[in-house]
Amino acid sequence: MRRRVLERPLPSPAVRPAAPHRLSGVAAMFGSGLSNQTGAAVGALAFPVLGPLGVVAVRQYVAAVVLVAVGRPRLRAFTWRQWWPVLLLAAVFGTMNLTLYTAIDRVGLGLAVTLEFLGPLAVALAASRRRLDAGCAALAAAGVVVLMRPQPSTDYGGMALGLVAAGCWASYILLNRVVGRRIPGAQGPAAAASVSALTFLPIGMVVALRHPPTAGALLCAVTAGVLSSAVPYLADLLTLRRVPPQTFGLFMSVNPVLAAVVGWVVLGQGLEVSAWVGIGAVVAANAVSLTPR
Repeated sequence: MRRRVLERPLPSPAVRPAAPHRLSGVAAMFGSGLSNQTGAAVGALAFPVLGPLGVVAVRQYVAAVVLVAVGRPRLRAFTWRQWWPVLLLAAVFGTMNLTLYTAIDRVGLGLAVTLEFLGPLAVALAASRRRLDAGCAALAAAGVVVLMRPQPSTDYGGMALGLVAAGCWASYILLNRVVGRRIPGAQGPAAAASVSALTFLPIGMVVALRHPPTAGALLCAVTAGVLSSAVPYLADLLTLRRVPPQTFGLFMSVNPVLAAVVGWVVLGQGLEVSAWVGIGAVVAANAVSLTPR
């Protein structure tokens, strides 16, 4: 679902945004999260026709168009030292979206996004030495155990794909830091999105030949790309100018809840009480891990 495509300059901790600006920033964060999860749900509506692979291919095309328009990468000027993290980022970007959307198809939006959120949580916890963060790790692990508890209907393959998406998101964060240091502006993420889109081009053609898309399915896939790529990207640009980075990180933790609610409303994917408990544990671990050091 929503990816942090840039290591954007964050406001100084000493600067306290004015109340109206902070309020608009919170509204932008909520809109960004809701757009991201709604986009994923709308994309899932096209799974019966295009499958997760076809929907992800279209999303990669949309993301590339948006990021290239914003970043305007000068590809011929890139050195190999700049290219290799871009290529890795492109591979991670495509794998992350493909495993996540396949997990959504198998276990539902709420559970898939919750499992994926373990990726950024792991990055945050790995950089900390606080005892409190060890407790956060234990809480998140308990939440995952609740989510993955053995049942006759448990889809362990789908959950494993959600965990692969989590590992990809963690790698995505780390690679974006490298790319951000070596390539100015948005050129790095734009180049990675372009490479990923080119990789998915033949895949999309094969999917279209084997499963001819309907106009409705294509519309859903394109809408998913816009709502889950373009809108969150632009909303985040607005948000980071109006709220402290700590607030931004804390608000991101509500995305699994938004995903569960949107999955229930749009896709009819209801969750048991135990699943909500597991989601709550992961969200709480994310929020507590981001409290001031």
